[in-house]
This record gives sequence, structure tokens and C-alpha cells, in this order.
Amino acid sequence: MVYLMAVNGSKYKSLALEQQTKSIAVPPIRGAILDINGQELALSMNIYRLDVDLNVLKKYLVVKKIPEEQANLQLSKILNIDKSKIKEILDDKDNKGNPLQFVSLKRKVEKKVVDNIKALKYSGIIISKDVDRTYPNDNFLSHVMGHTNLDGNGVNGVELSYNNELAGVPGVKVVEADRESNELPYTEAVTVQPVNGKDLTLTIDERVQELAQKVAKETLAKNGAKSVSITIMNPKNGEIMAMANAPDYNLNIPYVEGKTSKEIQEIWKNRAISSAFEPGSIFKVITSAAALQNNAVTEKDRFISNGSIKVGDKLLYSDNKENYGIETFSDIIKNSDNVGFVKLGQMIGKANFYKFIELAGFGQKTNIDMPGEGTGIVKDLNNITPLDLATMAYGQGVAVTQIQYIAAFNAVANGGTWIRPHVMKDISHIENGKKVIDKQFSNLNEKTIMDKEKATQLRTYLERVVKEGTAVGTYIDGYHIAGKTGTANEVNSTNGGYKTGKYVSSFAGMAPASDPKVSLVITIEEPNASNYYAAQTAVPAARKLFLELFPIINMAPNNVVSTKK
Repeated sequence: MVYLMAVNGSKYKSLALEQQTKSIAVPPIRGAILDINGQELALSMNIYRLDVDLNVLKKYLVVKKIPEEQANLQLSKILNIDKSKIKEILDDKDNKGNPLQFVSLKRKVEKKVVDNIKALKYSGIIISKDVDRTYPNDNFLSHVMGHTNLDGNGVNGVELSYNNELAGVPGVKVVEADRESNELPYTEAVTVQPVNGKDLTLTIDERVQELAQKVAKETLAKNGAKSVSITIMNPKNGEIMAMANAPDYNLNIPYVEGKTSKEIQEIWKNRAISSAFEPGSIFKVITSAAALQNNAVTEKDRFISNGSIKVGDKLLYSDNKENYGIETFSDIIKNSDNVGFVKLGQMIGKANFYKFIELAGFGQKTNIDMPGEGTGIVKDLNNITPLDLATMAYGQGVAVTQIQYIAAFNAVANGGTWIRPHVMKDISHIENGKKVIDKQFSNLNEKTIMDKEKATQLRTYLERVVKEGTAVGTYIDGYHIAGKTGTANEVNSTNGGYKTGKYVSSFAGMAPASDPKVSLVITIEEPNASNYYAAQTAVPAARKLFLELFPIINMAPNNVVSTKK
């Protein structure tokens, strides 16, 4: 800390007993945030803050015959703050109308500015260390990272959820002045040394994240959509490899000029964990899992579909009233046949279906290690009517978040175990130049929701969807991808009905189907109404992701002849 004022040692000694003090926090260095390979995503840089002892400064100006107007103008030019604002700061008063002694002039000041302040040789200006949070890649991983406020505390994202670990503990320096505020030296005493924050390593792979963000932006533009969210995971351990939302925002400029507070909060919102939507046909994966786990269906069962089915006094239809005739269980998944799934839901039964979707985590938070998670919507068991059961079976009348869905989808991928999704790999610090791990993520809350052999069986049906069904556009020769498409009307949150001409298109996939190493979900909100089906929107995006993702994660193709039909 540097103090700019004249030194009068003898007078200082004689007035030592009459001193009053001002404590100034010494900020610790906030911990870095890194990707799984050690790439820095957020770091803190040492800069400065400027505080003022108004009594000393104003007396100095009088003694040196410097008009306050001149001083305000000089400070305004150096600090790039309007002159009227400088005057307001230097004339600040407490709530009783008495002039303040100590005021903050400016935070986050660079050294060249400090040097110009020093050159003024004004007494009473206190220069101390400050810390500035910077994000080298601007918009990169914005909704997962979050940002900090002026005081260096996390506002959202992992900056908020891991604020205690990242922040460290401030130190304290004491500034002393005599009660008459004469022009005397200040002394500084470090009463508490700051404790620097710990580093946070994420499960995010920078290469996979770059891919996800690129595809999200391309998909947003191509489909004229309101938003696109993509989550890519390792289904075996719950680690999130990438999470991208488009539009995103610049972490170094989080407050967008001209936007209201409500609009800014909407920009900051991580849709992948907070926004609930009706999943449509991707929920048929969950219905199928429930049917298998409850032994409600076998490959011997046959479904007769003529394009419609009556439930109570309501006639429900397949998407385009397709008449599929006689189908197997595998067929209704491949064809995404609503009529078949209405019958499947009835075969499972309301109580068993509700129990399974509750066990799979729907209608509740996953408790992912990020703030702002939504719960989705599942009706209470007692309120589910036969019509509700019918529509829920094909993904309407239930609302999910993307993270909620992929957590359940991962159980199908990994052999039946629900694992909590997370972005924290470990918390660490550097000691003697080496990384020392203080904590690893362990709150996985693992639970079995499905038998291993039944999960394997369902994956073979989902691979057929990619080979010859609604997700055929995702097929890549030599790779075994399993997946499911979904297209649903967007819910009107105001009246509970559906928005006219507004849709949500999705794709969920995993690879390789026999033993998935990666899973992903794409959600497209309000694509162009003339081209809104998942096969037209989400499937092409999924294919791009898989094509570029496989080399990154070292997944080689099988040397096989194409089996696509």
C-alpha cells in the first residue's frame, strides 16, 4: 500500500495517542478456474484501488492553494470519471449530513493510472492493492462459469456455487490519522495476512466445449431459434464434458447496456439446468425403461396402431396419424408411435409409471453443483388421470429440464445407475510448485433405477432408431449411435395451454451403443415454424457433434460394412 502525503515525523510522534484508524481490506487472490486439462478459464490479476482521506486531501488543497474545481478536473481526466461524479464522491456525507472522512474513489485501477495519480502528489489519496477477475475467452462457457461482482464475489455459475473455496480470506491493513486530520504520515500495519483462494478444476474439456458452442451458435442461426442448449456428458461417472447455451454472454462485460435488470438476469440464466420444457418423444426412452423394469412388456407383445386411440372421450393421434399396423415393442420406439406408447403406458399402469419417473429424478432437482436449477413438473400421483397417463407416456403433460433428462438417460447408457451430474473435478492449491488436491467431487448419490440387462436391451432398440427410424440423419458409418428424437408444442406458462406455432425440438444420443462412453442432449427452443421437427433441426446438429467429438475422445470407428437401412 502506498500513501501520497507529506511526512512530518516529529509531529506524528507527539500526536500518536490521539490517532484514529481506518481499516482497509486487503483482497486475497481468488483461485483460478481450469478445465479438466489444466487450461485457465478464469484468473485474477493484481491491480489497485484508490481511497481518500477527505480531511487530509482538502486541507492539502487549501495549503497548496489548489482550487477544488481544479483537483476535481485533474482526477476526472486521469480516472476517466465524470467531473460531477468526482465532486459527488469528494463531498460525500453520512446519513446525518456530516462530511465523511474516508471514501472510496475508484476500484480496479491499472498501474499506469496509479502512476498518474502519484504524479499529482496530492496528500490524502490512499493507494492499495486490489484484484480484478478476468476471463481470457470472453463468452466461453459463460453460463457454467458465471462471473463476479465488484467485491470479487461470485454472482452466478460456479463462481457462485464454489465462491467459498475460490474467494479466500481478506487481510486487513490499518490506516492511522490524527483526530485533527492534520497533514501527517499514515502508517500501515498488516494485522491479518490474506489467505488466497483455492483453484477449481472442472470436468469440462475445453475442446469439447468449443465444439458444443460452435454447433449451438450455428444451430441457433440456421433455425432462427430463440435458444439452443447442448449438454455432453460421460454417462459412467456423471461428469459434464460440455454445456453450451446460445445465446451466451461476455463474462468480462456481464451487464449489457440498455437492458433492464430482468432482461440481464434472463441473459445470465443457464437454460440447460433451469428451463423446463415438455420433452415430447425423447421421454419415450423413459417410458420404455419403465415398461422393461416393471416387466410390463416383452418382444412377444404386439401393438396395433391405426393412427389414433380414444382415451375417455378424447381422441389421441400419432404425429401425422400414421397407420403402422401391427408393431413390436422395438417398432413403436423406432417409429416413435404415440398410439403404441399410449397402450404401453396403460400396460405399465399409473402407479408403476409414477414410481419409476420419480426414481429417475423427474419433478425434483438433480442437485447439480450449480445455482439456479429448476425442478420440472410432474403431477401428483393422485391427480394423474387416464388421459394424463396416456399423454405422459409420449412426453406431453410432463416438463423436464435438460440436465434432469440427461441424468436419467445416462442410467440407460451406463447399465441402470442414476448418477448426479456435476462440473467440479477437484479443489486444489499449489504448494512448492505442485498441485495439491484438497477435495474431489464425491456427492454422486448413485442409485440403481434399472437392471443392467434391460438397459442393454433398450440401447439396442435406440440404436435401431438411428439406423432406420426418426433419427436416421444422425447415422455415421462405422459408429454405433443410439438415440431418440422429440418434438413438442411449447407450453404457454401464462395460461397452461400451448403456444400457437411454437415448438421445442430435441435429440438425445449415446455412443457406442454397446457400452456408451459419451451421451448428449440438444434442445432447440422455437425453431422456425416451417421447419421445426427434431429430424430437421436437432438431428443434423447431433450428427455434427458426433462427427467432431469422436476424434477428440479417441473413439475410432469399427471397420464394418454399413448396416443402415
